[in-house]
Amino acid sequence: MNDENFMQVAIEKARYGVQNGQSPFGACVVKNGEVISSGSNTVWKDGDITAHAEINAIRKACKKLNSVDLSGCIVYSTCEPCPMCFAACYWARISKIVYGARIKDAKGFGFNEMLVSNEQMKSLCKSKIEIKGDFLRDECIEVFKQWALQEERKTY
Repeated sequence: MNDENFMQVAIEKARYGVQNGQSPFGACVVKNGEVISSGSNTVWKDGDITAHAEINAIRKACKKLNSVDLSGCIVYSTCEPCPMCFAACYWARISKIVYGARIKDAKGFGFNEMLVSNEQMKSLCKSKIEIKGDFLRDECIEVFKQWALQEERKTY
């Protein structure tokens, strides 16, 4: 499997979230070419503001690997991780983040985002996390559009 396959796992988790009344974010954690865990955003379902897709995937990966040290792991996320999620990646020693849509894209769809990029966070904390952004960005934004249409239908 390659970056595209792993991002497709994250996109499918985002679609799953949208189909289940959640917001359009998905993520997966990969180590040594194997998906360790995946997650969608479950903030509304769980009543937990920290239940972002990346956090959910990281929590599952830590349990599966029986460690809080996720060195060598890659997080694939349909959207650039927010500062909270980037911090979780940093503290878990994630080696690389690959994301699709940008934080400002999410803000454009009405999400309450802090416009602090992963590059800014990386610089501020002198992190060694490798960052690859805008990967399959259009496909990730398409999930936002699907979510927006679904939300629009709820208002009628």
